[in-house]
Amino acid sequence: MASESSLPPTHRALVLRSLDSPLKVESLATPKATSGNVVVQVLAANVLSYGREILDGTRPYPYPKPYTPGGSAIGRIAAVGPDSTVFTPGQLVLVDVMVRARDDTSISYLIGIHNGFSNGSVKLATDEWRDATYAEYEKVPLENCYALDEARLLGDPASGGLGYSVDDLLYIHRLLVPFGGFRDVDLKVGETILICPATGPYGTAAVSLALALGANVVAMGRNAQVLEKLAATSDKIKTVQITGDVENDTSAIKKFGPIDVFFDISPPMAASSTHIKSGILSLAHSGRVSLMGGIAGDISIPYGAIMFNDLKLHGKFMYERKDIRMLIKMVESGVMGLGQKIGARVEGKFGLEEWDQAFTAAKENAGPGQYVVIAP
Repeated sequence: MASESSLPPTHRALVLRSLDSPLKVESLATPKATSGNVVVQVLAANVLSYGREILDGTRPYPYPKPYTPGGSAIGRIAAVGPDSTVFTPGQLVLVDVMVRARDDTSISYLIGIHNGFSNGSVKLATDEWRDATYAEYEKVPLENCYALDEARLLGDPASGGLGYSVDDLLYIHRLLVPFGGFRDVDLKVGETILICPATGPYGTAAVSLALALGANVVAMGRNAQVLEKLAATSDKIKTVQITGDVENDTSAIKKFGPIDVFFDISPPMAASSTHIKSGILSLAHSGRVSLMGGIAGDISIPYGAIMFNDLKLHGKFMYERKDIRMLIKMVESGVMGLGQKIGARVEGKFGLEEWDQAFTAAKENAGPGQYVVIAP
């Protein structure tokens, strides 16, 4: 175990004290490693495209204040508690943003983003796991750290490495969201999956992931230019543009069928979109639907088609811990690429004091494969 004296007594962190005041870099006491946690030195943290909307109240995500916001991150173990058996100081790790209660794993929330929907998740966010990754150091639950093979991932390809950068590794979390949905509906090699909308940041990540898993992809969306670019990357990708005509869109999808899985990753404003009905109607008998989008309201579904065709509807929030381990193995083995191999790229890297520029860049660069990093 690293001694606490090896850590600085204070560290820099972004702090939000109220929605009426801006973020501010403050000097805080450096967290200590105790039973059940590790202290991680944050190397790079994700910036959500709508991060500013959370912090100014435009998106009224509940979270106890004051707090240090953040997202998923890549870091190094700085200190470990007495019950850690795997981690050692200096080790490269992925820090997962999804915190689960140890005594009831159905209770979860996104640290530094949203305190969840239960009394238990609010308690965890308020009392124990409040501060996230926009800081030099973070106290992290043991189970939210995942060891990474640094030599393999960052090493020179001439010596058997994959040649990635730390920033490249952050894209693993973008892939994790659709991976959780794919695993939930048991997407199989050789199956055909309809992904919609396939033109946004998570939709395009889902396309890359589905190909790596050996599936055929029908990519559906409104942006014809992005669809065209996707189709040019692989002959296993077919595209359908959303027209708003349910019958015509369903027929267009079925030309590439039978469709085994419909994966929906709709944004909040898509509640009235016709693509959900078209997607369900395009499914083959016993097909599966994975709903992972952000639609808050109700949607209309073709009840009869679901019943007569034995369709299965799955809702999935994020992913399971076992999914994280499996995806990391896929990346380390080279089965799932990152960075230039899949068209993913960092559009900006900013320090803590540059948080305002970081959130602006994240909003302006929310297209396929784009992401922005805060490096404390």
